Amino acid sequence: MTTPVCTSASTAAVFPSFSSYVRARGPVLLRAARSLSANPNDAEDLLQTALAKTYVAWERIEDHRALDGYVRRALINTRTSQWRKRRVEEFAVEELPEPDPLPSPDPAELEGLRDAMWRAVMRLPPRQRAMVVLRYYEDLSEAQTAEVMEVSVGTVKSAVSRALAKLRQDPELAMIA
Repeated sequence: MTTPVCTSASTAAVFPSFSSYVRARGPVLLRAARSLSANPNDAEDLLQTALAKTYVAWERIEDHRALDGYVRRALINTRTSQWRKRRVEEFAVEELPEPDPLPSPDPAELEGLRDAMWRAVMRLPPRQRAMVVLRYYEDLSEAQTAEVMEVSVGTVKSAVSRALAKLRQDPELAMIA
């Protein structure tokens, strides 16, 4: 005695015709197709193709209790074939299309910006200045900064937040930006 391929096949009646099988099992098979395709329209097309293949082989299928497995296998094989046949829109060209390089900033302007930023940082209160320097100039994490300053991580977060707000309001930096 053979064991059914899926649990629903054991309770399903033997389908006398292809159309009765599709009417009875269509929604279940459509859900299986949707699991293979992100687009619902593509899933319907996939199911239609798999059902067409099943229709062609309908007379050769001996065990109609295993039809769901046969159609699912057809779905997977069809989807795999579609994936392998997908078109790739690439064309060979003489030169690579590279974007125009951005002009490099003037070193004198960069130095002026660094100087203005450092002067603004020096106007911060000592504790905030130390935390900003540790966080952004020394590139320490909040936890490492808290350990060095012997404060909590929350204190570092709030102090750095207040310091950055002051830097955003600094008139010298506002003129540069």
